[in-house]
Amino acid sequence: MATYKEDVGTAVTNYAGNSPSVADGEVWYDSTNKDFKYQYPALTTSGSWRSGVDLNAARSQIRGFGTYTATIAAGGGPGYVDNTETWNGTNWTEVNNLTTGRSQGAGIGATSTAGLYACGAHIPGPPYYTNITETWNGTNWTEVNDAGTSRGLMGMTGNAPNTAALIFAGDGTGPNRVANTEIWNGTNWTEVNDLNQSKYAPWGAGDSSTAAICWAGNVPPATANTELWNGTNWTEVNNLNTAKQYTSGTGPSSTDAIAFGGSPRPSVGTQTELWNGTNWTETNDLSTAKDSMGGSGTTTNAMSLGGSTGSAISAVEEWTGAGQPVGAWATVNSINTARAQMGVAGTAAGSLIAGGSTDKNETEIWNGTNWTEVNNLNTARQAMFGSGASSTAAIVSGGEVSTVGNNGSVETWNGSNWTEVNDMNSARRLGSSGGTSTAALASGGYTTTDVGLTESWNGTNWTEVNDLNTARRSMFGNVGTNTASLVAGGKTPPGVHAQTETWNGTNWTEVNDLNDSRESLATSGTSTAALAAGGESPGYTANTEDWNGVSWAEVANLNSAKGSGGNTGSTSASIYAGGSTPSVTAEAEEWSGSSNTIKVLSD
Repeated sequence: MATYKEDVGTAVTNYAGNSPSVADGEVWYDSTNKDFKYQYPALTTSGSWRSGVDLNAARSQIRGFGTYTATIAAGGGPGYVDNTETWNGTNWTEVNNLTTGRSQGAGIGATSTAGLYACGAHIPGPPYYTNITETWNGTNWTEVNDAGTSRGLMGMTGNAPNTAALIFAGDGTGPNRVANTEIWNGTNWTEVNDLNQSKYAPWGAGDSSTAAICWAGNVPPATANTELWNGTNWTEVNNLNTAKQYTSGTGPSSTDAIAFGGSPRPSVGTQTELWNGTNWTETNDLSTAKDSMGGSGTTTNAMSLGGSTGSAISAVEEWTGAGQPVGAWATVNSINTARAQMGVAGTAAGSLIAGGSTDKNETEIWNGTNWTEVNNLNTARQAMFGSGASSTAAIVSGGEVSTVGNNGSVETWNGSNWTEVNDMNSARRLGSSGGTSTAALASGGYTTTDVGLTESWNGTNWTEVNDLNTARRSMFGNVGTNTASLVAGGKTPPGVHAQTETWNGTNWTEVNDLNDSRESLATSGTSTAALAAGGESPGYTANTEDWNGVSWAEVANLNSAKGSGGNTGSTSASIYAGGSTPSVTAEAEEWSGSSNTIKVLSD
């Protein structure tokens, strides 16, 4: 029998505790706990939704096709609109319209540059429905040969190419509910075998004209019925867990699909179910109950487009499937001097903290392993603004000296010493920071009242620029640059905030709120990828949220609840030091955007 070393190539190592250097799946011996252990990446076990960038035009019965980062959204209501928008992974842009404005049609396409829009409602009617078909080439829509049956509210193989597609069921101009199925070969539609159940307002998925799935709809009443198409016939298979109509979804094949939303609201309007080729499984809900949406993407990354909550909406939600890396905080070596409300700068591998409560002037530098005391600030203080991209070039501004009050003095750090430079225009404390030692931003805070004041530093002087939309205090951290920054949370007595604002170098814009209203949180990262950790809401919290440039999502908590600490780094690697619990602490924690699950060999 082969030895472990002969099979794996290495001997079992001996380590006191959890080994930081083993490869995934490699066994080591924990001599402290007397266990053989191994590790593997920690991944999410279920998917989740988060808010995306809104469409330019609110509409329901919109139809989408393409991928998560390149999608087309066409048609919809109210009315019968011809609007077409394209998504590039960052923004929606209006492009050339459908030739015939309509809603309730079939949108089909594997990419955003080659699509098909068939049938739909196009006039006040009756008759309401059309059989017009148009193809999309990435620039323009072109009318091609009509479908055989005029209808709307049908199912479709949304991820099929625009040369081999399938439409089925729907609301017809004669009978209200049809079972008709038609195949498109790139030139003509051909009628083939019907569904087993006539209905309208179902949904479907598939990547060809020979393999499809149809689910839900109105028979009446709303149904959970599911059927599979094999290129010749439809076969009834296991139902959805909940009957619904006016639902949406997407999927790369007839064996891998996602269904979301639907009517009646609100009971099924948030529901999401996953199809594995045999069964439907309920998973995490949409954020908002809605029906009549468009859908695009796959079960790994999908989009819910517009829809209705009683009236047409422009909201987009983004789905990320299971199997994503799980971030985590790990306790690391403590700072030398316990404190809170300090200035911070740098990265997770090389950061700096300075000052802090009460009236500290100590400065410490983190090298990725240990904290080292270096030369002190000239003015001992707390609650200051701290900025800097490294531990060798930083700036701290303003703050409070407990025996005097607000302080407007500014000091820069060159890696060895602090030097006093020109003061802020407005002495204040408890605000938010961003930028570098030569191009910094200081926003909000407290003078004798909560303020939205923002000042920009050019390496020599501070200049007042446009204020925050919401005056507030008690938000800490170092986020972005002086031309692209972010402020989240804070306090304006008597309440705490969830509001988030982004800075573009000229103005602040309100964007999606934190999930958890709080003050004394500490943020790090950039205006498009940030981390907000800890705080008070009103009690101390360990909550951590991740910002993707559009919305916040809750991720793994700090190991201990605290607020007013220093947080600097990125969404993939950040360090949180000190804080209040409510007593000041010297604890330090390090965030990694990925983590491992450690198991004992007998597990």
